[in-house]
Order: sequence, then C-alpha cells, then structure tokens
Amino acid sequence: MEQFLKPTEVIDWIHPAVSSQARELAKNTTGALETAQRCFAWVRDSIQHSSDFRRNPVTCAASAVLTSGTGYCYAKSHLLAALLRANGIPAGFCYQRLSIDDTGASYSLHGLNAVYLPEFGWYRVDSRGNKPGVNAQFSPPVEQLAFHVNLPAEKSFPEILPDPLPIVVTALRTYSTWEALYKNLPDWDLPSLSSATFAPPGSGSSAATER
Repeated sequence: MEQFLKPTEVIDWIHPAVSSQARELAKNTTGALETAQRCFAWVRDSIQHSSDFRRNPVTCAASAVLTSGTGYCYAKSHLLAALLRANGIPAGFCYQRLSIDDTGASYSLHGLNAVYLPEFGWYRVDSRGNKPGVNAQFSPPVEQLAFHVNLPAEKSFPEILPDPLPIVVTALRTYSTWEALYKNLPDWDLPSLSSATFAPPGSGSSAATER
C-alpha cells in the first residue's frame, strides 16, 4: 500500500501549503472516513474546474492546484490524492473515456480518484466539481460519480493507479491556458494504461458497475 501513500513531484503532499491544508481538513475528525469525506468535499467545492470557470493557468502538481485555486479534473484529482496521502489515507487514480459533448466523437480521458477506506475497501470518488447535471457525492459504499458511461466508445477503466497517467501529466504541462488544453484533451492511451502499476487483485474495490 506504500505506493498509494508516497509523495511525488506531482502528488507533492510534503509541500508546506498542501500538508497544512491537509492538517486543517483533518482537525476534529473521528477517523479516516470523515477525513476523506472532508478532503473530497473541499476539493470538489473549493477548487474551480478550469473549463467550467474559464480560469488559467493550467495546473498539474497538487501544490500548484492549491495555490491557484483551479484545475482540470486531472489536476483536482492530484490535489485530492495529496491531501488524502498527507493524512495517511491511501489514494490512487482512475480514469474514464467519455464523449466531450455527450453525443459521440470527440472523446477524452476524465480523471478521478479511488480512496482506500478501512470499512469499505477501495472506493471511487470524483472531485471535478458539481454543476447542473453533475452531482458527485461521497456516500460509501454507494458510488456516485460525476459521469456514467453511456456510449459504445466510452469506457470506465477499473484500474487503480498509484500515479497519474503520463499522457495526462504531459498534457497539463504542455498547454498553459484552459482553452488550449480543452482543444487538446488527452484521449485513451492503452499502452500507458497497460504498462501502469495497478492495485493488486482482491484489494477490496467496492466500485459499482457504471450502469
């Protein structure tokens, strides 16, 4: 489980601002479940989604997301993982492939998290930010994500990764404005998924079927 707790260049939970925010969110909580819920709700509601709010800059590392107060879904998942890991709660990364306009091509990857809760095992959460038609919640063991797979070319990947996909990190570091990234959102990269390290089988995933 150590790989889901480690600090990295992107999940930089040892950054003073990130560790301080993590401590603040954990104050007076009764355990990992309540701490995880607070971290999720704070990132979902307090960090503005880049394209929803048309905000720059494009952020990647957890500390940059926190400092700027904005990020795409991928970046928000980086910050949530950092806050959870700073509080000793294992956190990983999950992805969906979704239609950008809900009608078909074009498609892009969507980033979210899985958190390991002692009471329930691995549980997926989506902190991208709610809006009309999007209502992601933290209500284990019931999974309530922002989006569902509805079209044949869409996909929900079951893997739980200890690190963000390289194709996602590259995109976030390549484009500096939300408009530029929106026109070049990363799409399904099977080689990256196939070569990634996944959570071991039988690790207790409680994710529900998409439909």
